[in-house]
Amino acid sequence: MSVGTGISAVIFDYGEVLCHRPPDEDFHRLAKVFGADANSFRALWEKNRGAFDRGDITAEGYWTALAEDAGTAIDREQLDRVCKWDIEMFGRANLDMVRWLRSLRLGGIKTGLLSNIHPAMIAYLRENFDWLELFDFKTFSAEVRLIKPDPEIYEHTLRGLGVRAGEALFVDDREINVQAARELGIHTVQFRSVSQLRRELEVMEFPILPDGE
Repeated sequence: MSVGTGISAVIFDYGEVLCHRPPDEDFHRLAKVFGADANSFRALWEKNRGAFDRGDITAEGYWTALAEDAGTAIDREQLDRVCKWDIEMFGRANLDMVRWLRSLRLGGIKTGLLSNIHPAMIAYLRENFDWLELFDFKTFSAEVRLIKPDPEIYEHTLRGLGVRAGEALFVDDREINVQAARELGIHTVQFRSVSQLRRELEVMEFPILPDGE
């Protein structure tokens, strides 16, 4: 089904779109394990995240490298703890967005999931969120060994959904990912909140809008 905008599929990011943004306290808790301050820890966390999400390095390799960058080391107990906390941080589903996902499916719009995400988090989602079955096609970076903003991962998702770029809307919280999609001809909205998303969709005259704040 193609709506008045010509869009027949909506592609969702997971982190900070279908789940809530982790509060600062979650990063502070992790930072303490590595003896890092809150301001510097986010850069340490991001440094090798792409390789981790692409499946190039294991969880142990990722956290060990982070510890080395922080000038420290972690033992097995600490490794298990930070792995658990890292999953919990991104395990709080945004139910307003999940309801919109359901509305899109009921309205005949195809739905896709495109996420930079490591294997343990993929397993967590599949074990805990039955609403994943609402997606017509799912692209997890660690399974295809590609990460956003690589154009190939968007093209993989478009092929899986059976739509052209101009028939798809992509919703992601990161500007670099949104820009890459836009350069391929995909309609985009950079997500900041449900209310902001709704306002932008109204401007686009998209007929199925999310509820909530």
